[in-house]
Amino acid sequence: MDLSNLSFPELRNLQEQIKRELKQREGMDKQKAREQIFAIAQQAGVPLKELLAGFPGTRNKGGKVEARYRNPVNAAEQWTGRGRQPKWVKEWVDGGKSIDLLRI
Repeated sequence: MDLSNLSFPELRNLQEQIKRELKQREGMDKQKAREQIFAIAQQAGVPLKELLAGFPGTRNKGGKVEARYRNPVNAAEQWTGRGRQPKWVKEWVDGGKSIDLLRI
């Protein structure tokens, strides 16, 4: 294709068409890759979530996070280490004790 004979507006139009086509093909390629990965995982008998667990770039979205700290006075009180410290953790640390002693 000889682009030198196209006008500026025609070149811009062609550029937009190319962008749309690239975006569409990229989406199709990603979908095809997902289907292939799912098929391989299924053949191996491995649930896809299990396969992706711990894979770089993946996060545990909406899933439950394991507790890392436990109240020595009340074992039912646990904390993941995320978010604001529970009152019992704050009191423990403010009392001069190491939070590492609460680790599960």
